[in-house]
Amino acid sequence: MTYENLDAKLVNSLLGNGRASLRSLGEELDVSVTTVSNHLRDLEDEDVVRGYTPIVDYDKLGYDVTAVLQLKVEGSALQEVTEKLRAEKQMVSVYEVTGDYDVIAIGKFTDTDGMNDQIKALLSDENIRESNTSVVLNAVTENEQFELDIHE
Repeated sequence: MTYENLDAKLVNSLLGNGRASLRSLGEELDVSVTTVSNHLRDLEDEDVVRGYTPIVDYDKLGYDVTAVLQLKVEGSALQEVTEKLRAEKQMVSVYEVTGDYDVIAIGKFTDTDGMNDQIKALLSDENIRESNTSVVLNAVTENEQFELDIHE
């Protein structure tokens, strides 16, 4: 058995079932449990695979308001602002970006009043020069991952 593309195949298998046993992964990939274990450990050590977490449908838990915040930030305060956003439990993604804005953050909220309160608190930060907030009307796709290409 050649191990070419084994890591990509292993990642793809885990995307399909992150709770798969080493034995079932070995059977699926036609390699030994030890080989799977070694490759998986290497992927974890290299932070390619950073954990095994459930995919939560926040809408079903009452967090059905999604807001996209675009922020212009004082240059020297970029790290401070992104860390502040990261610390907010309802911010599910925070990005430093190029373009008209410096930061894009995505938050999940139970209602528009809670969203409004949290956003106003964030925007009281003197390091935020300008903001634009959009409320998502319909999430066409969200939290999607994609399988890696395998070149054979």
